[in-house]
Amino acid sequence: MNNRFVKLLQDPKMTLIMSLPSNDPVLARAAWQNGADVLKVHINVEHRASKTTFYNFEREKDQLNIILAEAKGPCGIVLGGDVQSARNDFKHVVQAGFEFVSLYAHHTPIIVLQSESLSKMIAIDYSYTLDDIKAFNSIGIDVLEASIVEPQAYGQPLTAKDLLRYHNICCGTDIPVVVPTQKAILPEEVSALCQCGVAGIMLGAVVTGKTADSIARSVAEFRNQIDK
Repeated sequence: MNNRFVKLLQDPKMTLIMSLPSNDPVLARAAWQNGADVLKVHINVEHRASKTTFYNFEREKDQLNIILAEAKGPCGIVLGGDVQSARNDFKHVVQAGFEFVSLYAHHTPIIVLQSESLSKMIAIDYSYTLDDIKAFNSIGIDVLEASIVEPQAYGQPLTAKDLLRYHNICCGTDIPVVVPTQKAILPEEVSALCQCGVAGIMLGAVVTGKTADSIARSVAEFRNQIDK
């Protein structure tokens, strides 16, 4: 297994992940060229923030293969928004050469947890408890994605209450925690997340927009803050 993704998250410096709003090599290039450490793409899901429909691996593979061939760092993939889709395409994702998969825990088939072929970033939503989070240490995941914002709060400013919740999650597990930008997190707020114990920030359409120019600008701003 290639653990470059996990090793980046174990570094004291915040890891900068770009979650692409579509599987477009032009957007991937914009992210890499402006300082992204890691890239994440999608299949088999209707993405809430970007309002993009991602199809199965067979339909997306040409674009995905270009993105993989041009990758400047670890590249992972959301396998789907349901267990069966994730199960069906898992073998194709492994063969393609992705370094990690990303799924909500309630969409993760056991075959993914049992695989030693790639790293697993497993997400929780707002319904998971701190007891659930503590139990993640025992089921074989490598990274915990804290996607805990309720849908009605998407795009709103980051608050002290959010920091409390992220801090509690980080204290409840030894697994590196990644926070996606479900809230409209500002570049200058990265240090507050770092103080909570967050290992990586994952930029998405809420803060980056969906064009190459807007992604380039947003990634560069976060890169500059992280490197200060």
